[in-house]
Amino acid sequence: MIAAALALSTACGTKPDPAATKAAENANRTPETVAVKTANAQVRRMEKVISVTGSLLPDETVTVNSELIGKVTMIKADFGQSIRKGEVLAEIDKQEFQIQLERAKAALAQSLARLGLSPGQENQPPTSTPAVRQAQARMDDAKFKFDSAAKLVKTGDISQERYTELEKAFRQQQAAYEAARDEVRTQWAAMESIRAEVNLAQKKLNDATLRAPFDGTVSQKHVSPGQYVRENAPIVTLVKTNPLRLRVDVPETAAGFVKAGTTLTFTTDALPGEQFQAIVRETNPSLESKSRSLTVEARLTKPDARLRPGMFAQVRLVLNQASDMLMVPKQAVYTIAGLAKVFAVRDGKAVEFRVTTGDEIEGWVEIPQGTMRDGEEVILTQQPLLVNGTPVRKG
Repeated sequence: MIAAALALSTACGTKPDPAATKAAENANRTPETVAVKTANAQVRRMEKVISVTGSLLPDETVTVNSELIGKVTMIKADFGQSIRKGEVLAEIDKQEFQIQLERAKAALAQSLARLGLSPGQENQPPTSTPAVRQAQARMDDAKFKFDSAAKLVKTGDISQERYTELEKAFRQQQAAYEAARDEVRTQWAAMESIRAEVNLAQKKLNDATLRAPFDGTVSQKHVSPGQYVRENAPIVTLVKTNPLRLRVDVPETAAGFVKAGTTLTFTTDALPGEQFQAIVRETNPSLESKSRSLTVEARLTKPDARLRPGMFAQVRLVLNQASDMLMVPKQAVYTIAGLAKVFAVRDGKAVEFRVTTGDEIEGWVEIPQGTMRDGEEVILTQQPLLVNGTPVRKG
């Protein structure tokens, strides 16, 4: 055919077209065989998992502040020191607060004495005081005289004027008795106020000693002895690292697979090759609006001193129980212009399959079931040289 074309061109007196000649030669040329390496696709029974990142957080973090104004006289906690709950962290100068407490106690003792009570009896309201008993005696005497006059005035043994005087005297003593009782109630209320001042002074004295609210480790010391501090000034920051919390943002597509009680397996770059576990305790009731992710928080199943707050964690989240998955080696997936392809070998030729890849596990990539048969050969090398139907050989 090529000779005929050339003869025709010569007969017509025209020169042959070089491009047409080369195209005709390529069309008649047998495609070259490409030497490739292959492996077998495998159907594996595996769990459906995704990997997400998380962070290790302390169980509790608190900055212990001073509620008082004063000079720091002692600080027993230092950076990195382990502290037990209730242990003294620092002390503020107590002298002024001790004086205030003693003054309030003295005022309380005076108030109790007015009520005829001794220290320690401030919880027992008095039924009577010397002033009340004296007023009651005068009232009883006036009442006796008034009752007697009421009988005598009827018989004419005393005058009406005398009867009226005795009645007025009785009413006066009765009013005096009620006033004495009201005075007791007023003094009792004043005593209660003073007792509250004693309690407040005692609280301030107690607050001058700052104690650890829980077992933990000092992550920062903010003051030194001799330093004058204001109210709410930070003294030390305490961190509780047991149990550690694992906080993870789960994608929206996997949010339905995570709930309280789910076990998470994770690794950290600080301890390569080791796996740890945590159990989900809380989940956010709503997804984060921007990232469309669900924040979950888990607790480590057992303490490990090598793990520290602030570490990043790579979390393996199981979505489905074990199922059959068609897997090919990662080298078999050829991606170009956003399209993923896998070439299989059939009858000595490359057969192209466009695929959507799934999970990658230990160097193997999931492709859709039914794409090819279990055990079928897939090409690992030379994919840029291949098209559908290219002859291949193992080499």
